[in-house]
Amino acid sequence: MFTSVLMIEKALTSADVEFVTTLHGDEPVAFHVLLQPRGDQADRLLRAIDDIAIGALDEAAREAAQPEGKDAAEQGRQALDISLVALRAAGSEAEGRLVEDHPLDELRSVVEEVGADEVIVLTDPHYVEEFFHRDWASRARHKVGVPVLKLFSHSRTQGQAPA
Repeated sequence: MFTSVLMIEKALTSADVEFVTTLHGDEPVAFHVLLQPRGDQADRLLRAIDDIAIGALDEAAREAAQPEGKDAAEQGRQALDISLVALRAAGSEAEGRLVEDHPLDELRSVVEEVGADEVIVLTDPHYVEEFFHRDWASRARHKVGVPVLKLFSHSRTQGQAPA
């Protein structure tokens, strides 16, 4: 069985689930999902700049109204639960946890703990962080000792449940 640590920042869509569960063909995959609730991985200004960069001006205007940090934990828990159910329904083993602090330290710890074969970072584009190589995938490549695959989520809608 192939073991992947999957880092996400919102619920997986059905397209995301299909994408990650078919990456290795017919080989069974066990996913260890880490989800960091909105607000902990980047500050509001960076998210607004990312929204503007892709032309989502309405999203940029709504950034101030979105829960962040500890206030986003309940939404994060729901997104994690939705994602785990969807991965299991697709035939994969899946377990997961919320990451409250230091996502890359947690990632390294989980990779070592489960003997992961790879890390998949599945997020929306974060243009400012990516430009400066401060995004999760770029930083993880120097910390985890296994291949790190960076993929973009198939939807920018926060908390969208798999269909």
